Amino acid sequence: MYSAEPGAPIAAPLNVPSFRKMKAQAQRIVCLTAYDASFAAVMDAAGVDLVLVGDSLGMVVQGHSSTLPVTVDQMVYHSAAVARGLRRAVLMTDMPYQSYASPQRALEAAARLQAEGGAALVKLEGAGHVLDSIEYLSARDIPVCAHLGLTPQSVLKLGGYRVQGRDAEAALRLREDARRVAEAGAEMLVLECVPAALAAEITADIAIPTIGIGAGLQCDGQVLVMHDLLGVTPGRRPRFVKDFLAGAGTVEAAFVAYAEAVRKGSFPTQEHSFQ
Repeated sequence: MYSAEPGAPIAAPLNVPSFRKMKAQAQRIVCLTAYDASFAAVMDAAGVDLVLVGDSLGMVVQGHSSTLPVTVDQMVYHSAAVARGLRRAVLMTDMPYQSYASPQRALEAAARLQAEGGAALVKLEGAGHVLDSIEYLSARDIPVCAHLGLTPQSVLKLGGYRVQGRDAEAALRLREDARRVAEAGAEMLVLECVPAALAAEITADIAIPTIGIGAGLQCDGQVLVMHDLLGVTPGRRPRFVKDFLAGAGTVEAAFVAYAEAVRKGSFPTQEHSFQ
């Protein structure tokens, strides 16, 4: 087991296959977003397993109202910075808006995120036509994480940031999409703003690990945006967010508290979940 005690030896580095083993052993996966080397190094020392360079940087770093303006160049830049801060954790990077509109475009962008940005996995939102890109990348040995439920790059079509899968038809579609992305070759699945019971069904139904954000406790892991965890995001706080810095004293202590809460199953609670 990883120890975050000062001076403790660094545990063996994780890799993409590690997460299926963790699912099989019912060991929860701890994931956080990062955008630079310094915060990434603190997360790594705190025992975070999976670090996501999210296109959320468009909102929390650049100040945009959505993730849509983020470019591949920007994701490559931030991914490379984060990669320099990691020794144990696996690096996953978001593919920005329309960078995977076709399999060939997806390959071009993913290759840059890996070769220049140091990403071990790339993350794509949605199913449907996106399945072709997932399958295309997987066939070329590029590990992919799928993302279903609330998909921020589809915010214009969705009409805002809303819980997905609440009615029977939408829930059935989400379950089917989860099976399809797994069959297409995805190594992992992020479920965002999905009713907890539905996320639990999906997690039990597919062989690949699920990472929840606003999707209840029964996912195989949890992810939060770093700025939300530290309580520095302006505006109304989403229901699934908890400020781990409050009372922690330091940023590293906040990351350690989050990692411990995820592993022990004390976060998220019902208060942070949707029904």
